[in-house]
Amino acid sequence: MSKDLEIEFKNMLTEEEYTTLIEEFRLKEDDFFTQTNYYLDTADFQLKDKLAALRIRKRELYYELTLKTPEQVGLLETTQILAEEQVTAILDGANIPVGQVRDMLQTLGVKHQDLIMFGSLTTTRAEKDYKNGLLVFDKSFYSNTHDFELEYEVPDFDKGKVIFEQFLEERDIPKRPTMNKILRFYEAVYK
Repeated sequence: MSKDLEIEFKNMLTEEEYTTLIEEFRLKEDDFFTQTNYYLDTADFQLKDKLAALRIRKRELYYELTLKTPEQVGLLETTQILAEEQVTAILDGANIPVGQVRDMLQTLGVKHQDLIMFGSLTTTRAEKDYKNGLLVFDKSFYSNTHDFELEYEVPDFDKGKVIFEQFLEERDIPKRPTMNKILRFYEAVYK
């Protein structure tokens, strides 16, 4: 189990911008991996109302249960590793296992027994180290749509913001308001 502060900058891309960046960074097919997020919330979206999000992410060899909660700067990610049997049980309606995520849910006033899985989103992703941060190239599929996104994960908000904005400016990529994946998913599914 872990708790980490996530500081990242995001920008939606056109397909052409995405393709140009893939070529610029010489990313090959084997640089990409696929991950699926299963989103959980209460029927009345208590987590969304608290600007929090809960997901199960399928990795290559394991699953992660991650609760994201807002902080002064960035998001606090509280993560537990799950076995496949636990994931199957949760998606079939079982409770969240004992641990830090369940404790944080209680702190938020959200009953873990009330959580349901309401959808999934699959992302094809490549990552590249860049100026003391990590560039993330995402193509996401959900609700009969897909989109392209660039993320820049950094340890320092102020330095990261300058680097990311300069990166976009140097490539003539307009800065676009970018909702996180779960909010884009909400918008697409629950319009």
